[in-house]
Amino acid sequence: MKKFWNWKSRKIRDQASGEEVSERVLFLNGTIAEESWFDDDVTPALFREELNAGTGNITVWINSPGGDCVAAAQIYNMLKDYPGKVTVKIDGIAASAASVIAMAGDETYVSPVSMLMIHNPSTIAMGDHTEMEKAIDMLNEVKESIINAYVLKTGMSRARLSHLMDAETWMNANTAVELGFADGIITRDAFPPEKEEEDDPDEDETKEESEEDDESTEKEKKRDSVHSMLFSRKAVNNALLNKLERHYKPKTKQGIQAEIPAVTEGGRSADSIRERLNLMKKFL
Repeated sequence: MKKFWNWKSRKIRDQASGEEVSERVLFLNGTIAEESWFDDDVTPALFREELNAGTGNITVWINSPGGDCVAAAQIYNMLKDYPGKVTVKIDGIAASAASVIAMAGDETYVSPVSMLMIHNPSTIAMGDHTEMEKAIDMLNEVKESIINAYVLKTGMSRARLSHLMDAETWMNANTAVELGFADGIITRDAFPPEKEEEDDPDEDETKEESEEDDESTEKEKKRDSVHSMLFSRKAVNNALLNKLERHYKPKTKQGIQAEIPAVTEGGRSADSIRERLNLMKKFL
C-alpha cells in the first residue's frame, strides 16, 4: 500500500519554560489510503505504532484532496486518543475525508491561501434494487458519522451541516474560521524589534544647524512676502535693492566681492538704480 504519511521531528523553544524541546511533525499528503483500510489490519496498525512511538505534542500538516472515509475515521480516532496536544495546520487543501482528520486537532489552523471542502460521502455499488438501497442506507450512516466530527468542532446544528454537505461547500481561510471549522489563520512569526540606533552628537548638531537654516529661510520668506505688499515707491526700491543685495553678496569674481552701495533714506534716482543694475549684470 502506498504510504501517504511521513513523520519528522524538529527542535522548538517552549514559550512557557524557554527551554528547547523536540516537536513531532506528521505530514499527510495526497490521497488518504488509495487502497481502502477496510479489511486491512496491517496499515492502520503501522500508523498507530508510529503515532505512539514517541511522546510530546504533535503538529499535523494536511494537504490532501480526501480519500477513504474508513481510513480518515481511524486516523481521526487515533489523533483524538493521543495523550499529547495535537495541532492541525492545513497548508494546501483539506477536502472530503481529509477535512474529517482536520477536525481531530485540539487547535486547527489554515493558511491564508488554503481551502477546506465538505460534501456527502460517495461509493460505487452494483446489484439489484435491494443492494442499491443498502448502499444508500450505508452512505446515510457514514454521513451522520462525519457530521458528528463537524458538530464537535464547529458547534453548528446537524441540519445546517447536512445542508452544507449537500451543497458541497468550499471554504477559504476566512470562511473556515467564521464557520468554526478552524480556530485561526496561520501567520508568520513577528519580526524581532529593530535595534535602536545610538544618538550621534554630530548628527544632533547638524540637525540643529538645519533647523536654524530652515528658520532663517522661513523668516526671509516672510520678509519677502511683506515686501511684495509694499506700494510706496521708496519702499519698493528699498525692498528690491535689499533683496538683490542678499542674493548676490556671496558671489565673487576673481576674488573680488560684489559691492552694492547702501540704500539711503532719501531714496535713489533713476541713474543710481541704473548704475546698480549695470553693476549686477557683471556677476550674472
